[in-house]
Amino acid sequence: GVLQERIEDNLIKRKYKCAPKLIKKTIQLLETMLVRHGNMVVGEAATGKTTICEVLADALTDLHNNGSRQRFHFPVEQYRLNPKSVTRGELFGYTNLLTNEWTDGLVSRLVNDAVDSERPTNLKWIIFDGPVDALWIENMNTVLDDNKMLCLNNGQRIKLPETVTMIFEVMDLKVASPATVSR
Repeated sequence: GVLQERIEDNLIKRKYKCAPKLIKKTIQLLETMLVRHGNMVVGEAATGKTTICEVLADALTDLHNNGSRQRFHFPVEQYRLNPKSVTRGELFGYTNLLTNEWTDGLVSRLVNDAVDSERPTNLKWIIFDGPVDALWIENMNTVLDDNKMLCLNNGQRIKLPETVTMIFEVMDLKVASPATVSR
């Protein structure tokens, strides 16, 4: 259909072959996103995880720009970070023990940016591109629940709107708990 055409167009723009498996995986990601707000894209490095996300985002944006008003055919804003490149405090926020002041972390900033977007109908994908760590992924469980609530250590709770999706680009799920994977 028209989605597959846009996917193929965006693969060609990137000078990739329109491999049937790559197209299928891109469509499967969208199908999963239609029913889940937390998604895992799992595979070895250089197997196309980022390409699938970027091609799908561009295809949905193209469909919207060409007049489609279907449910998921909206421009996509991607917020990407490697959760292992920073400390847990830098990731989620921390309280300075000397001043007792709270400092937002990257996740809370990205979620707040997505929630407070000037373009409320745009889709926002917060992409965690890096290895899963048992400590930080457990902090995401409340976000991945059906209530879609980010709960921070300072007591702040941020409700994610329907336009926000969490994507985890990971090599494996060895250290993720069954509770996290099932969400």
